[in-house]
Amino acid sequence: MSLYPPRRLGLQLLFLAAVAFVAYAPSLSIPLIADDYPNLSQAQIYGSPAGSGTLLHDAQFRLRATSYWAMYGLWRAAGLTPPVHHSASLALHIANTWLVLFLAAAWPRMRPAAFWAAAFFAVHEGHQEAVMWFSAINELLMFLFGMASLWCWKSAPDGTRPAWRKELAGVVLFALALLSKESAIFLLPLFVLAVEPEQWRRRLPRLAPHAVLVLLALASIAQSRSNSFRFNDGSFSLHAPFWLTWPHSFARLLWIWGWPAVLVLFVFADRRFRRGALAALAWIGIALVPYSFLTYSTQIPSRQVYLASAGLALLVGLALAQFERRWIAGAVLALMLLHNTAYLWTRKRAQFVERAAPTDRLIGFARRTPGAIWMQCFPLPAIVAGEALRLATGRSPSDLVWSAGAARERSATAFCDTDAPSRGLRP
Repeated sequence: MSLYPPRRLGLQLLFLAAVAFVAYAPSLSIPLIADDYPNLSQAQIYGSPAGSGTLLHDAQFRLRATSYWAMYGLWRAAGLTPPVHHSASLALHIANTWLVLFLAAAWPRMRPAAFWAAAFFAVHEGHQEAVMWFSAINELLMFLFGMASLWCWKSAPDGTRPAWRKELAGVVLFALALLSKESAIFLLPLFVLAVEPEQWRRRLPRLAPHAVLVLLALASIAQSRSNSFRFNDGSFSLHAPFWLTWPHSFARLLWIWGWPAVLVLFVFADRRFRRGALAALAWIGIALVPYSFLTYSTQIPSRQVYLASAGLALLVGLALAQFERRWIAGAVLALMLLHNTAYLWTRKRAQFVERAAPTDRLIGFARRTPGAIWMQCFPLPAIVAGEALRLATGRSPSDLVWSAGAARERSATAFCDTDAPSRGLRP
């Protein structure tokens, strides 16, 4: 980061942390949501030191090991305290925002966009679920380790001993990224994308350790295919209509600010900026590929566009950087920050509060009501209700007595309307 004087860099990092905090502060007051409870429960087994052997021998869950380690550590430190868990997600998002700055500064064609891209990424609402839903911490961890690894590899000069130490650190970080989520295997094409064409012969052979690690991850995925919930629950299939999901999600991610950026860069900008724009668009396309095989929707969920939104941030950053008059770029950035922040504080926060309401009402009811609880209707799987009850109140899931109708429905993903929990609880 020699491009920036230390004082200027420090002010930029402080500004980026501040705008990210202001934009995503609403997440700190949201209760935990649905899958958070079973995941925290499972982390007490897989995330503990005693369970490390079980985790690493489980082909299905070992590629999400860092999430279990993080969840277990937070559980041991703070128990079931939603603000602490959401604070951890927000802290990871701030660190990832800084990594966007560092990576863009180390990438010559993206260097002019570094600060603008990081500022946009900090408050972008399109990937809000990754930050506001604690169970999506795997997206944040994959990004953290993956982008830190890419920065180490990208910024390491050729042929020096310190460079090899940095690249070794990058390989370790890449392994941690692969232990964060299965889709991390698509980080490798992004490494190739970040290489300047004139450096291919010199730089690509140094990706050999990363390629070996990807092959090992692929072997683990193949080994788990027979019992993986992702392959067996019908939500993911290689036969899914990816030819609809990928372009639909690509176009949607560019809305609103990506489309004006494309117009500015390909109509008004010079060749240097257009080359960077093509790389940013390629980044988006590559990062969306592993999530384009969904069977239940042609729209990729917002948590799963977190990596792709870094490409969008680079695209928007390049569009802002090409303005010779910095006050114009600053004014447009201010408008973007205001728009995204207002959207997160209003509509998105309300949506997440609504999603958290069923389990939050159940927990409140259980704390006020001794004895068994008659469950007539609940809009989430029974395991969510049971683990929420156990973790939040210390009571046994067997205290929930399911009616015949609820018993038939409780294994599905949706059961009744959002007001059902308040009506369906009976002492």
